[in-house]
Amino acid sequence: MPVALALTVSAHLPGLLGPAAWRVIASGRPLVALPGAAATADALRAEGWTVTDVADVLAADEVPGDVVVLTVAPVEAPETVDGAPEPAGIRLLDVVAVMDRLRAPGGCPWDAEQTHTSLRGYLLEEAHEAYDAIVDDDPVAMREELGDVLLQVIFHARVAAEAGAGHRFDIDEVAGDLVDKLVRRHPHVFGDAGPRDVAAVEAGWEEIKQAEKQRRSPTEGVSRSQPAAAWGAALVRRAGRAGLFTPEPAELTLAGPEELGERLLAVVTAAAHRGWDVEDALRAAVRRYADALDAQADERADERADERATP
Repeated sequence: MPVALALTVSAHLPGLLGPAAWRVIASGRPLVALPGAAATADALRAEGWTVTDVADVLAADEVPGDVVVLTVAPVEAPETVDGAPEPAGIRLLDVVAVMDRLRAPGGCPWDAEQTHTSLRGYLLEEAHEAYDAIVDDDPVAMREELGDVLLQVIFHARVAAEAGAGHRFDIDEVAGDLVDKLVRRHPHVFGDAGPRDVAAVEAGWEEIKQAEKQRRSPTEGVSRSQPAAAWGAALVRRAGRAGLFTPEPAELTLAGPEELGERLLAVVTAAAHRGWDVEDALRAAVRRYADALDAQADERADERADERATP
């Protein structure tokens, strides 16, 4: 008898079955499973349901009764029920599985020998390429480059999963830490802090982060490997929020960012004519500023410690 109903199941989560699927399964009709649905068939059999494996739809047609065929791909049937609506992000499981295969014995020899150190340059490179795609407003390139950034995250987590005690973590711990942080730092969404405007959200984020990190200086947690201009801007923002000094700003008699860019390019050109490296010069200045911030922050911390110690 021809198949009466096709029940689509998840290829990624064999135990995932929605209410519609359970209504079909409990209807008493014969259940058969195509090869791609074997994991779901095994899960059902483990719970006492009878499921017959078949090679294809033609074989399912030979089974007596109003047959329900479990499948992960669309097949020709009078009726199809989506038995396992997959959540957003389901393909991330495939990324993890592919990386596990690449690193496993018999996988790719190049992937198998990589370390955090050998991969770190790729992380920066892929992040820059994703940035360029965003600046270019190119959605096709953006999707590809963000995928390459994701690959680096999965790759580093897989390397860490093989590390020794004290250095080991896996992708679920990376994701878990991120989820916990996002929930913790959004009390206006997940807690009882109440509605906030953007400025209050940013201030609250910084307050919660400071309480978590217990950092003495605004320089802590700011990457020194980023371009000097970005590094300096981050320090100035943080120092301003912390009430520490910021360099005296230059007078800008410019019409806007475009003119500022032209002026900066002219400075780069003039420095190049003298054989100076603008990035190195700015990085040295930012480093001196960072050292000064650390000293001021230490002085402030010592003063507060003295105040607490004074009866």
